[in-house]
Amino acid sequence: MNPVPSPQRIASRLFSGLDAPLLAIVLLLSGIGLATLYSASYETPPRIVAQLINFAVALVAMWVVAQIPPQVLLRYAVPVYAIGLALLLGVALFGEVVNGARRWLHVGVTRVQPSEIMKIAMPLMLAWYFERHEATIRLRDFALAGMLLAVPVLLIARQPDLGTALLVAAAGFYVIFFAGIGWKVLATLALLAIGSALPLWGMLHEYQRRRILTLLDPSQDPLGAGYHIIQSTIAVGSGGIAGKGWLHGTQAHLEFIPERSTDFIFAVFSEEFGLIGNCVLLLLYALLIGRGLLIAAGAPTLFSRLLAASVTLSYFTYAFVNMGMVSGILPVVGVPLPFVSYGGTALATLFVGIGILMSVQRHRKLVQT
Repeated sequence: MNPVPSPQRIASRLFSGLDAPLLAIVLLLSGIGLATLYSASYETPPRIVAQLINFAVALVAMWVVAQIPPQVLLRYAVPVYAIGLALLLGVALFGEVVNGARRWLHVGVTRVQPSEIMKIAMPLMLAWYFERHEATIRLRDFALAGMLLAVPVLLIARQPDLGTALLVAAAGFYVIFFAGIGWKVLATLALLAIGSALPLWGMLHEYQRRRILTLLDPSQDPLGAGYHIIQSTIAVGSGGIAGKGWLHGTQAHLEFIPERSTDFIFAVFSEEFGLIGNCVLLLLYALLIGRGLLIAAGAPTLFSRLLAASVTLSYFTYAFVNMGMVSGILPVVGVPLPFVSYGGTALATLFVGIGILMSVQRHRKLVQT
């Protein structure tokens, strides 16, 4: 009769595939997020319970992905991308319209947001593509990779969901960049982007153009398009050096900050914890990105290196864009603060990315056959 394993042995088996430094960082960030969310959602306690459930589900998803070898992820890269693209097409044709945006698709008894799937599917697909052409990566390979990136990005932007389109585009760009695209090509693309600014301006929705114009002068519409930026910058500035203290933020508790538990939760955090708290938060993100890049540098295959580097720098994009829009230096595009903002789907996607990094680290000594 087999002896019953001890709790220590069970815990050892459960955590054997997890990277301890990475896990510690994301747990600290998630703890900060839960504390800030509690203050931001003081009038809606069920939201805290919902986020705890989201956090538990995301942790399980992270653990599952961490057990999967990168070779298996490589095998399923194309199917995941194809499914994500098909769901995006389904959204364009049959998606549910909520608040003027067509982003959700009913599948059976639930609904999904396919754009979230593409945050993981895109770097998987492009890393798979460059892995297959590792011996002879040419300019045409970068062109085809750009097409694989452009199709879902345009579909997401059309919903419209500019924030998610930006995140998917950034994840794909990081793969292309680390695959070795030349600086001359990047400079040419930058010039083309500048030259296409005017046509793209005409393609933007009216509310998107207002957001950009409001960034330059929020006071031109202080109760409309400029309200978000004005109130968030007031909250950030009023925190001072040490902040007003947890649960003592007036901008949040007097309901001046819109979307204070999601996109603008950084304003709540800044007001209550001040510059010192912001420095701690920035340090944690820097440690997260540094650890991720170390994992990418030690990866044994091109696929795992490109995938780990792209996932890692995606967290930089999340944090930079969110803090930038809350501080008034970037337009409001609806990007959550990673591991801090409320939300189930986005949190699961973030933890799946952490699971990918842990998988690469755990299987770094395995050579693909």
